[in-house]
Amino acid sequence: MADTRQRAGGATSAARPAGPEVEVEDRRPRRTWSRERLLQLGFLVPAVVYMLLFFGYPVVQNALMGFQEYTTRTFVTGEAPWVGLENYREVIGSSVFSKAALNTVLFTVGSIAGQFVLGLAIALFFRKRFPLGGLLRSLLLLPWLIPLIAASAVWRWILDKDTGVLNQVLGGLGITDSNPGWLTSTSLALVTVIAINIWIGIPFNTTILYGGLQDIPEDLYEAAALDGATRWRAFRYVTWPLLRPVVTVVLVLGVVYTLKALDIILGLTEGGPANSTQTIATQSYNLSFQQFDFGQGAAAGNILIVVSLVFAVLYLRANRRALDE
Repeated sequence: MADTRQRAGGATSAARPAGPEVEVEDRRPRRTWSRERLLQLGFLVPAVVYMLLFFGYPVVQNALMGFQEYTTRTFVTGEAPWVGLENYREVIGSSVFSKAALNTVLFTVGSIAGQFVLGLAIALFFRKRFPLGGLLRSLLLLPWLIPLIAASAVWRWILDKDTGVLNQVLGGLGITDSNPGWLTSTSLALVTVIAINIWIGIPFNTTILYGGLQDIPEDLYEAAALDGATRWRAFRYVTWPLLRPVVTVVLVLGVVYTLKALDIILGLTEGGPANSTQTIATQSYNLSFQQFDFGQGAAAGNILIVVSLVFAVLYLRANRRALDE
């Protein structure tokens, strides 16, 4: 019995050194995991710092300025009195804001509708292969690549009431005897700016929608044709359901981009004539850099940020749904 116990004890003692080796093997993956995590953090930290410095800080500072009396004097003294919601009451209560809010809605809805309908039509057209199709798709990107200030200058020259090319062509064709003030008439200016913004946004809509169309299997269209489906039915029951996630993303992103459109309006009309093209974005610019009331300008900008954030959340949800599908 004693020998048996000694042998068992010896076996137990002999087995004990194996314990630490097992523990060392368990620790190795943890060390590897921690190195990978540190490497991931090394790539992530610069991006986070960049976002905080150039996006987070300006947004927070703008939000604070909306509750302060920020003028040129406060920039010198460094003391901006806290006024609470006074800036928001002044901005919303002004006669310009109601006009700017209405113009923002009209400008956004008109631009998005035109950009999407024309962009989808062009994307469907380019879905068919034909000679020089690639060249035409490349040329379609030009409005998107041209700096907006330069594009605004060209359009002002084309639409000039007295010397513009458009009025000269229309007069030569006998379409109109008078020279319409495309950018100087209160009834035409907003429509003209919307049309030019549609021209600018068509390439973005076409590119994204064309990519979505390329992901639809051709077999589905062949099966629909065998079933006797017309082009309209094939679009309604095949193209549209499969393209819907991409459509949602395009529309939401388009709304966010259009809400904050500033340079094209400033380059064309500067919000005039008589505030007929004034939007919340241009009102914020005018309050800040023409009237130098930075507090009210920040308040108008914050209103626009809140509206944009709502559509940004919708975009994230739509994008997540598109990835799931």
